[in-house]
Amino acid sequence: MQTPVIDVAIVGAGPYGLSVAAHALDAGLDAQVFGRPMQAWEQHMPRGMLLKSEPQASHLGDPDRRYGLDAYRQYSYGEPVPVETFVAYGKWFSAQTVKKALDESTVTTVGSEGGLFAVTLSSGDSVLARTVVLAVGFLPFAHKPAALAGLPPEVSSHASDHHDLSAFAGRDVTVVGAGQSALETATLLKEAGAMVRVVARCKTLAWNDTPVENRSMLDRMLAPSSGLGTGWPSWVWSELPGAVRYLPRAARKHIVRNTLGPAGSWWLRERFEGAVPVTLGAKLAGAEHRDTVRLRLRDAAGEVSTIETEHVIAATGYKVDLGRIGVLDPDLRRGIRSEGPTPRLTRTYESPISGLYVVGLASAATFGPAMRFVHGADFAARRVTRGLLGQVRKSA
Repeated sequence: MQTPVIDVAIVGAGPYGLSVAAHALDAGLDAQVFGRPMQAWEQHMPRGMLLKSEPQASHLGDPDRRYGLDAYRQYSYGEPVPVETFVAYGKWFSAQTVKKALDESTVTTVGSEGGLFAVTLSSGDSVLARTVVLAVGFLPFAHKPAALAGLPPEVSSHASDHHDLSAFAGRDVTVVGAGQSALETATLLKEAGAMVRVVARCKTLAWNDTPVENRSMLDRMLAPSSGLGTGWPSWVWSELPGAVRYLPRAARKHIVRNTLGPAGSWWLRERFEGAVPVTLGAKLAGAEHRDTVRLRLRDAAGEVSTIETEHVIAATGYKVDLGRIGVLDPDLRRGIRSEGPTPRLTRTYESPISGLYVVGLASAATFGPAMRFVHGADFAARRVTRGLLGQVRKSA
């Protein structure tokens, strides 16, 4: 039986994959999206989590903007969105826009064959595609400090490894990090009955301001609102990601690293403060496991102290390296990383490999911090679809 050939294979059915699929199908491309819709959000975010992004910045992208979050459920300005609702919204979006093009099989390998891409599925089936869009989300890039590398997984994990935190009830847990993931994970652990503390390198914790809906005209002129918050820099990174691509590499790296740095959401602060003890200004110097985990901490003066705990959760974010996209066969992995771990993508998100496109967090080094958030999905989907159309016409 001959393997079918399609125009576009989209690997991943999260916010970016679903948005790309909606745009590609509307443009008339023969596209398929592979994966269970919103699986990472459903299984790798803690139950009870609330989205840090505001409701108005949490829309998936479709060409006519008919299926935004507000079409699924109305939220008042600044009202936090439960992750369970966001997952349900993503599944609803999928049913409205890409249902006939969805295959819930997991992609196991993307290789090349006769000038096409060969996509192998967990179902045992395979397809050939003229182009591939990698919408693999955040999971391949989970980052843990080197000091924790020697600990076994049963006592050391990443925040993305957990959905049901009730398993830690009655246990002593240390959360490493100072961002929303760390502070909310610690709060949810405390509320689930764990004995929890936070350890962070920073000297003080940062908290986002409460959003204000009805701002004066002067305030809006001085600090416009955007999908990434208020202020002109945030507005530019949010609304003009295409312009970010033309900045020097060092500038783009600085912007991605320093825009919207570690901070807790305004609505979390009351639940966290006074409930979770915090050790600040402490860098992990090492860790060992015997009966318990012993974390060695070094302060700014070089003094070393020790914390004993049963389990340590690294809420230390994600470090993009396209070489860590495990579904790519070795040749494609080497090719996509030929210009370094985060190569500069074309204006349509094409990688160094012709016909292979990268969206989502993996594209932030080129298009800026908007790609770290759901807000960037619609922009990415529109740009990628232009590139797919050109590539398919060229190869036809």
